[in-house]
Amino acid sequence: MNYPIETMALAVGAFAALLGAAFAQDSLFQAHMWVLFFSLLAGTIVMLRRAQFAPVGVTVAAPRHTEYSDDVIRYGVIATVFWGVVGFLVGVVVALQLAFPDLNIEPYLTFGRLRPLHTSAVIFAFGGNALIATSMYIVQRTSRARLFGGNLSWFVFWGYQLFIVLAATGYLLGITESKEYAEPEWYVDIWLTLVWVAYLVVFLGTIMTRKEPHIYVANWFFLAFIVTIAMLHIVNNLAVPVSFLGSKSYSLFSGVQDALTQWWYGHNAVGFFLTAGFLGMMYYFIPKQVNRPVYSYRLSIIHFWALIFMYIWAGPHHLHYTALPDWAQTLGMVFSIMLWMPSWGGMINGLMTLSGAWDKIRTDPIVRMMVMSVAFYGMATFEGPMMSIKSVNSLSHYTDWTIGHVHSGALGWNGLITFGAIYFLVPKLWGREKLYSTRMVSWHFWLATLGIVIYAAVMWVAGIQQGLMWREYDDQGFLVYSFAETVAAMFPYYVLRAVGGGLFLLGALLMAWNVTMTIRGSQREEQPIPGSVPLPQAAE
Repeated sequence: MNYPIETMALAVGAFAALLGAAFAQDSLFQAHMWVLFFSLLAGTIVMLRRAQFAPVGVTVAAPRHTEYSDDVIRYGVIATVFWGVVGFLVGVVVALQLAFPDLNIEPYLTFGRLRPLHTSAVIFAFGGNALIATSMYIVQRTSRARLFGGNLSWFVFWGYQLFIVLAATGYLLGITESKEYAEPEWYVDIWLTLVWVAYLVVFLGTIMTRKEPHIYVANWFFLAFIVTIAMLHIVNNLAVPVSFLGSKSYSLFSGVQDALTQWWYGHNAVGFFLTAGFLGMMYYFIPKQVNRPVYSYRLSIIHFWALIFMYIWAGPHHLHYTALPDWAQTLGMVFSIMLWMPSWGGMINGLMTLSGAWDKIRTDPIVRMMVMSVAFYGMATFEGPMMSIKSVNSLSHYTDWTIGHVHSGALGWNGLITFGAIYFLVPKLWGREKLYSTRMVSWHFWLATLGIVIYAAVMWVAGIQQGLMWREYDDQGFLVYSFAETVAAMFPYYVLRAVGGGLFLLGALLMAWNVTMTIRGSQREEQPIPGSVPLPQAAE
């Protein structure tokens, strides 16, 4: 693969960043431009060296050369694993900071700056790279066409990595738009918009030039995810910069309008980034791994249209008992409850795809991981509509119950389906017969599952206790507990949450080692997993 266009672009960008750093009046903006400069310099060096992932002097099988553009997907898989470990590690640190406040280190490593870093690293760095890599893999196979646009897919990959670095360093430096999700500042938003439009051109162009007449349903979900996220990002980040050499800007929305826009963006980021995109993964990788067709293709189409129509209206349920008009709150609640049906339709479709292949849950840890992810998807999409009901929300809102709900979905659904996809892809992309260690996949499954269960269960209990303590009144109508007392009561739960997150991180580290050794071409001698080999039957 040649990189003349990318190298020239990086050189020009590095020079522009250097000028920006030299002439900027804003010290934070100046620091961010130096981050941009060194990021572009590192990217240029990597591309000029044409990074190889096989050890020097060791003869290994070369990756299969196919008619598809798989080089960028290989980089995407490695980026997914790397950012996953980083995001999970920061999450454990943040959890420990809540239990032990002395771990907050001023000014850059405080909870207020690490929390959005963790959120964005897991969702946009880990999840985003997973979605970009898998969507590019799937659209080629299901369209029987190479990625459209030639080197444009490389621009998408490297441009997205640059966005991640700028966003992450911006959080640590305190350069954000100061919203609920602490979005990066205006110049980072513009860069992401350019990258995302290029991603849409690559994906849609591949579909338009396909040789397969049918558009497989996974591509429907990916396309809905790409288009809707572009719309959400642009509208939510409409802002006017104070100057073009400074980091400060002002949002076009304020007050309750800004809150509604935030949660229209926030909940639909969940709906289209963390749900629709990953459903595209589910509809491709589960049938491929179990070697069975989708249980009901008709149900998958109904699932798609019902989901994308209903999800877009559900955001106001985050604003119950606020200044938002009551009719808007009720609208969000009603559509959230209705979402239960298409969500469980997708869950049933995923699980029933195993019809005739249920034994693979016992024999194949990758299938086990994928099935568990769909189970968590079903659980989270039942819990979400239930929590949107006003009477339930009055107890759960602002408590750690919401944190448990979010993480059961993010770690259980998004995490496990991504891990399964990575284990599926790595041997195929690098031309290996199998993974370095199947037993490590099994260990990863149990560590991740146990970590999620501990995390979610502890946060459910903590959240309900918080809600009940906050609404406890004595005979004279005074609150029984001060807010500080409710915080102190959370200490054992926060410690256990860090333990659960630590187990999940340990599983991810096992995956990183397994993937690395598979890429290097190593094979581990190991006994079959008990139950994976059928016992001999007596002759009749």
